[in-house]
Amino acid sequence: MKIKQDTIVRPLPSEELIKNHEKFWRLSLPESFLEFIKQNNGVEVEEATFECNNRGYALERFLCILDDIENHPKRIYDIDVVFSQIGERLTDNEDLLGAEVLPIASVFAGDFVCLDFRTDKNNPSVCIWSHEESGEFEPVTYNVADNFTEFLKTLE
Repeated sequence: MKIKQDTIVRPLPSEELIKNHEKFWRLSLPESFLEFIKQNNGVEVEEATFECNNRGYALERFLCILDDIENHPKRIYDIDVVFSQIGERLTDNEDLLGAEVLPIASVFAGDFVCLDFRTDKNNPSVCIWSHEESGEFEPVTYNVADNFTEFLKTLE
């Protein structure tokens, strides 16, 4: 995976900002993802592809965490913005407070790579969320990797 350094979304998220988001989502992000986003917030990638469910996917960019969403030109790539748009299609639990499937990267054609906390709150797997197959409170996801570190290794 080749990162386009000039596309890193600044300012980079602070510890305090990340903690506030984790409280809102009611989850703790894995250390490997935290290290990545603190250096590569919202970064675009080149030639980052992976296989899942007998399909090839092209990763376009990672999502970001912004402090001032309203005034930032990259706000459409903020995790909270994306989550607010598709949140009811990421869970089958109408009473859920917070998140259990959190989008972290956009894939060509509208799908998202997500951290999936449904099986393990402390060590989320990585899945692809299918926007075409998912409905309100009927998410369709496919497992990509056991964790974020393994996901990064799968990118060609």
